[in-house]
Amino acid sequence: QVQLVESGGGLVQAGGSLRLSCAHSGRTFSNVAMGWFRQAPGKERELVAAISWSGSTTTYADSVKGRFTISRDSAKNTVWLQMNSLKPEDTAVYYCAARYGEWSGRSYSRVDEYHYWGQGTQVTISS
Repeated sequence: QVQLVESGGGLVQAGGSLRLSCAHSGRTFSNVAMGWFRQAPGKERELVAAISWSGSTTTYADSVKGRFTISRDSAKNTVWLQMNSLKPEDTAVYYCAARYGEWSGRSYSRVDEYHYWGQGTQVTISS
């Protein structure tokens, strides 16, 4: 059974940093594209960052480019999202997602392109 467990969320002041982790288990991690999404109250879930199965391709939302970095370590079955220069508008529940059967080298941006989701971790940025 696939499990995606996010951690690392919390409350920080604007300008601060957080590092989110997503631990993957229950299935091989070798051909899995991963993504981080977020959902603020009253808004749709949106892409934050995505990474291909090999780590060679990444995609970022315009709103986080230059501030956030997605990375992965297949040996540790983990994906991270390093978030710097945080802003109040980054406040949301952050979810990691997995897409299986991937050999294309692509990263994926749409919610409906992912097969499994974690439960989410709350990130709150105070002004």
